[in-house]
Amino acid sequence: MKNPRSVLFNSASIAQILFFLLLLTCFLIGCKTKLASVPIAPPYVPKIKLGSKGLHGYIAYDAPKSPAGYGLGVSFYTAAWALIDQPIANFQIGLPGTWIIPDNLDNETIPLCPIGTLARDNWDERGPTYRDVFQTLEGGLGYWAGNKYRYGAPKFSMNATANCYDFEIASPGWSFFYDDNTLPTERLGIAQLHNRLLIPPDALTFDGTPQGEFMGYSYMALPFTDAVEGTTPTGNQSWTCFINTENFKGPIAYYLPETWSKISIDYPVIHGRGLDARPGIIRGGAMEINTVPAFESVDKVGNVYTKIPKLKFPVNENGKAALVQDLTYYNKDALFNDFLNWRKANVPITGTFNPQGAHKPKLSTKAPRYKQNGKPIIDVEEIFHTAVFESNTFGLQWNENSKFEKGSFPQYFKEVDGNIIPVTPQELPEETDLHQKEFPIAEKKPPFSSPTDGVWKNLGPAAGPFETTLNDGSTVTYYWYKFIDQPVFQQFNWTQEKKDELQYLVEKIHKEWPIDRNYIAPPLSGKLVKLDPALIINPPVGLEFGYVPIVTKQDRDY
Repeated sequence: MKNPRSVLFNSASIAQILFFLLLLTCFLIGCKTKLASVPIAPPYVPKIKLGSKGLHGYIAYDAPKSPAGYGLGVSFYTAAWALIDQPIANFQIGLPGTWIIPDNLDNETIPLCPIGTLARDNWDERGPTYRDVFQTLEGGLGYWAGNKYRYGAPKFSMNATANCYDFEIASPGWSFFYDDNTLPTERLGIAQLHNRLLIPPDALTFDGTPQGEFMGYSYMALPFTDAVEGTTPTGNQSWTCFINTENFKGPIAYYLPETWSKISIDYPVIHGRGLDARPGIIRGGAMEINTVPAFESVDKVGNVYTKIPKLKFPVNENGKAALVQDLTYYNKDALFNDFLNWRKANVPITGTFNPQGAHKPKLSTKAPRYKQNGKPIIDVEEIFHTAVFESNTFGLQWNENSKFEKGSFPQYFKEVDGNIIPVTPQELPEETDLHQKEFPIAEKKPPFSSPTDGVWKNLGPAAGPFETTLNDGSTVTYYWYKFIDQPVFQQFNWTQEKKDELQYLVEKIHKEWPIDRNYIAPPLSGKLVKLDPALIINPPVGLEFGYVPIVTKQDRDY
């Protein structure tokens, strides 16, 4: 017989369970009804924009104006390093360099730029004399937006404007990365001087990836030819580029004096005021930050954040980045007078710059200013600051107590009250999605290519074509020309005597100035950078002296 209490317990338990299930069902139905009445917010998706004004400014060093007579040359050593890891598109920053302009401080009223030139017609603020934009000699190490063949490391290029920025001249055939084809004949202005080094239109490459080694370079005014009187007077100053690296030393090319005097052909009021005749003014230099891409995003509450590429500097264990050292000005005793005596009287010289004609100015610096989209970036000096270190070396010093990575420019920023302030990666809100954004890589561009006629073929190259592949992956095509027959000289109606004299002088340079001699004094500290070995070549048999390699094409398959 069953226990009555057990039957009662089982019946009561079942009833309780059923009642609990009923309450649970009602509760769930009620909750669903309530939740269904409230819309579910979609996940936050930021709107990200890519612009080109992520960073602009100058990291500058100052130096006193060159003393009287010391405007015939300048040299210094600048650090070469990989500022970025990837070949980023639309990116232009020059590593520390300098500018040379003709000394026209005696002129207070005459516009040096004729009407019709870019500077005269557009830059009124440079008036009334326009002397700072009349002519400049610059170039150096850097990354330029016009580079066709980027490879992470910087490159080295000459550059100058001789006519108020109407155009620029950077190699024996091309402008400063602006054109695929060579300059018109009348605009050619650089003579290839050395017979052992190629000068590609996309600039000189380095061996491997430089990490702060130094490259020395100099512009030295030398008398390759005599001054010329007449309707367009032309001086005797051929500004010659010397470089000093681990595997190549010596003069590589020079700007013809006519390059500077051409602008005065139809504007006689400026006769004798160009770099062909006037000493140069050098007042220090700078690292020019021109074009840097940036991503912009907004967080959930409306704060604007930006990201720029990671910019790295070659710091040592003490947070110091040495960028420029051994700045030196020169007068005629450094090389000009001896070079003229060698040319006129055949008195041999080594080409080494005479320290008796050198002056080393003391460097100074001031806090740089940076902008992003036209707005000031503040508080950078709390991360690092410019400094002049021992041995008169200019550079950057990272602060020990900074929360930012030592040796890197801040990469993330926040807009606050019209200013831009750096923020760490940890301070960047995740919803901006900036952490994961990658900057576009530079795309393939058309090759540099010279014409197949005119001055490039009139006198005919002596040998070629030859090819070599550089560290940036590009293939360079070049021909060998007799020095005086290279394209730049064919625009002038020179006497045979003048051409023969210049040809003979260059043959002597090829024979007597080797590529392992220190022409610029060695750096006081640090190691020298090494050029891309593919740039250093040997002349063909029979063309060892008096012939130079002229690049006619540069291209890359990818």
